[in-house]
Amino acid sequence: MLKKIILCSLLANPVFASEDIADQYPASMLYSKPVEVIPNVFSAIGATAPSTYENAGHNNNLSFIMTGDGVVVINGGGSYLLAQALHEEIKSLTDQPVRLVINENGQGHAMLGNSYWADQGVKIVAHIDAAHEFEDRGAQSLSGSENRLQERAQGSRVVLPDETFEERYTVPFGTMDIQALHIGPSHSPGDIVVWLPEQSLVIAGDIAFHERMLPIFEDTITIDWLETWEEEFEKLAATYVIPGHGHPTNMDQVRRYTRDYLVYLREKVGEHLDIWTKCADTPVTIWSICAKKWVNIWMPAVTSLAPIMLTKAPMPISTHLKNWPRKTPAAYLSRWNSNRG
Repeated sequence: MLKKIILCSLLANPVFASEDIADQYPASMLYSKPVEVIPNVFSAIGATAPSTYENAGHNNNLSFIMTGDGVVVINGGGSYLLAQALHEEIKSLTDQPVRLVINENGQGHAMLGNSYWADQGVKIVAHIDAAHEFEDRGAQSLSGSENRLQERAQGSRVVLPDETFEERYTVPFGTMDIQALHIGPSHSPGDIVVWLPEQSLVIAGDIAFHERMLPIFEDTITIDWLETWEEEFEKLAATYVIPGHGHPTNMDQVRRYTRDYLVYLREKVGEHLDIWTKCADTPVTIWSICAKKWVNIWMPAVTSLAPIMLTKAPMPISTHLKNWPRKTPAAYLSRWNSNRG
């Protein structure tokens, strides 16, 4: 009886890894040893912190699925040696060969390890937008990785996926139904989820956060992220959620710390934007006071936050990603009123 009470307590109140521990698995390049989330589905949980030399760039979750006819790896990893370390863990658990790698987006920690998997002859698949993102910024990601990881970045190079898809990719082997789905825009270009309907488990990638603050990039359109969440992600009704960062959890947790947070963030930023509108409508005698406050207080904060309120991407990602303009603060400010929603 006591064991059941303890187990229920742990599930209700998850134990979080301390980021004071620079490396939880010193025997490996991995930050932590892979754990079995449900039968045949494993994940090596990365540090919920920036990529550093100490964590070897393992700051996202590297998951894999044993299908009975080969292993599917989700995320190439942040470097050649990190991918190699994950492979060693897989080989210690099964004789099934790794047959497929799925990149969950176009960020370096999802794709820089592609170089290792390509050398093993493993097929690599990603969403078309993720592939374009990595082609556009891969060299920059590699340079940053080499600066941070030093000799731990050895062997890493930019390798694009062998195959891309737009809406759905179904794993063509094994006894499990495994679907890579692009359900809509969210955190970054080409974000996907990997859905196992029979197990009611979703490897959610960067669509869902709960143990670390979700980032807002210059091309993150928060209203679209919310629409993707409410119209597509919720419909999965997953029992188990492996997020892109942090420990496996459930829908209640990621809903609270992703969907509800985005709603709250947009509401609060909107309030700051309204201050400027009200100032613009005040009599001339009060204008100078508002202007001083704007220059000294509101403008520095709101200029950086205004992109959160954008409702439309500058241009279609899949066809024009390479030529996306890098929006300046002034450009964002000019779009406030037209993009509030």
